[in-house]
Amino acid sequence: MPESLLDRPTVYGARAKLGVIVPPTNTSNEAEWQIMAPQGVTIHSARMPLHTDTESQAGKAALYDDVQRFTSDLAQLGPDVIAYGCTAGSMVTPVTGLPEFMAKAAGKPSVTTAQAIVEALRALDVVRLSVATPYHDALNDHEVAFLSEQGFEVLAIEGLGYGAAGPQEYRNVSRIESSEVFDLACRVDRPEAQALLLSCTDLATLDVIARLEDRLGKPVISSNTATFWLALREAGIDDRISGYGRLLEQH
Repeated sequence: MPESLLDRPTVYGARAKLGVIVPPTNTSNEAEWQIMAPQGVTIHSARMPLHTDTESQAGKAALYDDVQRFTSDLAQLGPDVIAYGCTAGSMVTPVTGLPEFMAKAAGKPSVTTAQAIVEALRALDVVRLSVATPYHDALNDHEVAFLSEQGFEVLAIEGLGYGAAGPQEYRNVSRIESSEVFDLACRVDRPEAQALLLSCTDLATLDVIARLEDRLGKPVISSNTATFWLALREAGIDDRISGYGRLLEQH
């Protein structure tokens, strides 16, 4: 019988293995995490159906059923942390409820994008912020309500309208060019806002975050940088990562 090697680290991901659950059409989350990943940290993903209803009893039940299944699947690879990388789909109150449920299902530390955004804003001492999204008005209103429940004041929010005609429109999000994201962010920023949030894990933002911080003179976080930051910290990785904003560079 061959010797068991389970007490050794895996060849790849010797420092940390991060599991992430993403919506089925998302192509930005894993790509941006892989770009930002320090040496010795690997990313392992699963695709889960998109959940846009996180408020009704039936909607929450369906979300939790899927999260349990896909979290349990990812747990088999032995990750250090599992993340649910979906902004709108993880905006459930209380903010710690879903990650605690995931952690129980997986037996591993777990985080969600909504939780990470809240933790990132608190780490940056932010109360007032502006928000740029690719979403339609109803989803933006849901995000404002969620952030308000967590104690933040959204001074302005603007979306590009995707999703108004149905979930099939979300396939457009990963195709929004960085110049459009930059212009949207500059439009929605307010001088009195302490930070800017680029919301949606399928929105490509890494090329614009540092430029926006230089232009606006304030922290800029995205759904992906916030979730990656919290996942790393939960995995015990405290590297300062340059080029993608103050959150990863200073916290």
